[in-house]
Amino acid sequence: MKVLLSDFVFTCNDEFKIIENGGVCFDGKIIEVAEADKLTAKYKNAEIEKLPKNSILMPGLINSHVHLEFSANVATLKLGDFMLWLKSVITSREELQIRCDEELIKSVLQDVLKSGVTAIGAISSFGLDFASCVKTPLHVVYFVEAIGSNPPVLDALFGDFKSRYYEAKAAKSSSFTPAISIHSPYSTHPVLARKALNIARDEGVHVAAHFMESLYERKWLDNGSGMMGEFMKSFNPHACPMATSKEFLELFYDIKTLFVHAVHTKDDELEIISKQKSSVIHCPRSNTFLGTGALDIRKVQKTNVPLLLGTDGLSSNISLNLWDEMRAALFVHQSFPLENLAVLLLKASTCEGAKALGLNKGRLEKGFDADMIALNLKETPSDISQLPLQIILQTQTAHRVFIDGEEIC
Repeated sequence: MKVLLSDFVFTCNDEFKIIENGGVCFDGKIIEVAEADKLTAKYKNAEIEKLPKNSILMPGLINSHVHLEFSANVATLKLGDFMLWLKSVITSREELQIRCDEELIKSVLQDVLKSGVTAIGAISSFGLDFASCVKTPLHVVYFVEAIGSNPPVLDALFGDFKSRYYEAKAAKSSSFTPAISIHSPYSTHPVLARKALNIARDEGVHVAAHFMESLYERKWLDNGSGMMGEFMKSFNPHACPMATSKEFLELFYDIKTLFVHAVHTKDDELEIISKQKSSVIHCPRSNTFLGTGALDIRKVQKTNVPLLLGTDGLSSNISLNLWDEMRAALFVHQSFPLENLAVLLLKASTCEGAKALGLNKGRLEKGFDADMIALNLKETPSDISQLPLQIILQTQTAHRVFIDGEEIC
């Protein structure tokens, strides 16, 4: 049993309580979170450590959406426009997959860990990241992706999906959770999606799906037109939208789904997402680099849809650092009150991510897993209401990282 004391403790609970001169008593789980004098008096036999001046203790961050299989990309893929990027992915996919070996993904995950992330939602399209995700100290919710729209080969596509999913299921552990992803309404045939979602229902696993990332997707699903239409018809001259946006959402009618991007989601679609008790994952830098626009987070809040934060992958980002992502979001959402936005982003990266991924993490509270990070700021503000913002502005990596009570780095 150990007690860590800090100048400030960010509980990251629903009320976002901050304890000044507080601490956490823990072993593998959190035993108590309270003021420092209370903990030292109550747990005299525990190992007690006071963190340095200007220290903050908070839950480990949760990156709810990341692709690891394109981690070899630096400047191979084209940025600036979603369709330009998508075409370059198709052209360069095999080359990037060959370069993305286990050692590279291991290195990328180590950097993620050092930044203060203790859990990720990893989307796996091909299984190239499987071995690395099983071995990492991070808690990985591993979303095996169903993708493909060609009717003659749906059985083969489903067979490949099942093989990858049951391989992931066999590796299930306290730190590795199998899950299912439906790539998107334009790339996954409804028959394939239904079959994959039936497995999700039967086995009670979490589900993710990309939805309304770009205007190209919006125009294709609404009208069967635009550059995405031209792209789809280059593979099949008779291609047409396989489902409307609402028909796609209805496939998830009884599943709490993590919908990724949702930049061009309409109000009535958000209402459906809200009724499903699903959530939206915001990836502001990826949206910027692919020219897809900015998510209207006020609109998301109005429908009471939980907001999570993700980095997407290095195919459409320059780092998987969630602090970089939060700082980018401060610039993207300039009309949002800065202090309020900082709190929203920190909750999206902790308690909200944990709830959506079904993890007993993301907040410093009795009974939760002792996944914590210690941060050392250069200077703390005199006004405590500015502290969430200063954490985002000043932090690049965590000073110390604990997972299940064990110090990892």
